[in-house]
Amino acid sequence: MANAIFVTGTAGSGKSLLTSRLLQWYRDNGAYPISLNLDPGVASLPYKPDVDVRDLIDIGTLMDNFSLGPNGALVMASDMVATKMDEMQQQVDELNADYVIVDTPGQIELFAFRAGGPYFVSNFNADNKVTIFAFDATLVSSPINFVSISLLASSVKLRLKTAQINVLTKRDLVIDKLKDILDWAGSTHALEIALSAEKESEYSLLSKDLARSMTRAGFAPGLIAVSSTTMNGMINLAAALARTLNQGEDV
Repeated sequence: MANAIFVTGTAGSGKSLLTSRLLQWYRDNGAYPISLNLDPGVASLPYKPDVDVRDLIDIGTLMDNFSLGPNGALVMASDMVATKMDEMQQQVDELNADYVIVDTPGQIELFAFRAGGPYFVSNFNADNKVTIFAFDATLVSSPINFVSISLLASSVKLRLKTAQINVLTKRDLVIDKLKDILDWAGSTHALEIALSAEKESEYSLLSKDLARSMTRAGFAPGLIAVSSTTMNGMINLAAALARTLNQGEDV
């Protein structure tokens, strides 16, 4: 049975590209990974899925049969994913991979905050499971935005109830802010200093309270910065995955 890696994050955060790079990394290092696409509405992907929910659920058919618009069809499709889990599980098991990298839907709310996503994660058979939450570096370059996305990441962890690794994607696009972002992730004190410099004092105070609460509850984000373009940081992500999934021993 394989180890399962669920790749989550906000729309446009680079989940699919990160999935493709993880596939490449594991193949280059002698493991056998496969991909599972769980997004029934995605038009194209930067990799060829080994198991694809689009083979079982067709958005266009749902729109035609139930007179739904695109958003309604996506909601219905996300609820149907859990009903197709047995078929996808069988396909995954037949491939006998070391890793299953699960690319989750672009809209995080459709996966994490409806019943189907947590059900799928809980009932999917794997030796070990871990969630990656992708922090889009272009969205968290201000301290208030950083706290907002950190709160979302904490909510996803609470919903999916798995070990979670927080990854800063697109690091190559925020080189000038990279040190600041990583400092905020590693130190509540550094984050509070940055928040104090914000002009919107009301939101700065709220953000400080949220940051302190997350730290006290053990939800301080911690970030591994990666670039799916240059592969910078992938070795650090792979090491974190190995520690979480295999107690430090890679397959």
